[in-house]
Amino acid sequence: MADWAGFRETAGRRVGGFGRVALGDADGVRRAAVVLCVAERDGELGVLVIKRANRGRNPGQWALPGGRAEDGETLQETGLRELREELGLEIAEADVLGMLDDFPAASGFAITPVVAVAQGAGEPVPDAREVRSVHHVPLRVLAADGAVNWVDRPDGGRLLQMRLGPGMTIHAPTGAMLWQFREVVLLGRDVRVADLIQPDWTRN
Repeated sequence: MADWAGFRETAGRRVGGFGRVALGDADGVRRAAVVLCVAERDGELGVLVIKRANRGRNPGQWALPGGRAEDGETLQETGLRELREELGLEIAEADVLGMLDDFPAASGFAITPVVAVAQGAGEPVPDAREVRSVHHVPLRVLAADGAVNWVDRPDGGRLLQMRLGPGMTIHAPTGAMLWQFREVVLLGRDVRVADLIQPDWTRN
């Protein structure tokens, strides 16, 4: 059986002690939130990753459940609403462990990652209008050495790839948030992600 109590205690302490970087509401910056949702499958804890529907925003791309903030919402409320709308999962505010760094996406959104647990929330039921498929990535896979790959670019930069399974290579911004979750929450390290390179095809 999954060690929910142990994960909640460790993850809550690490996220709570992490001095996250929050971006200001500058002119032209749109706000969004995603959820790094930890769920159980076959007795193992993992993060839920989705593949977007073939039509709509970011068609066919790997993503975390989430979307644009609506007027009057906190970013935590945005994340939980989007999780409910996209995957049918109801999570209480008490199941939110905290937030990681805002990510300045090239699309013009400042994305806030919300770390939460879906203990007892049941199986996700994806909304086919927005989600093609749902994938449970075990925490042991995310924490493994082979999950992180850096690609040297001709311009001298390095491109992050999160390699989480066959055909599952994820770049920034989603890959950046998964990497920070891995480093901060799973491994207890302090890393920043705002300057990670985003492939051109993510800029929409």
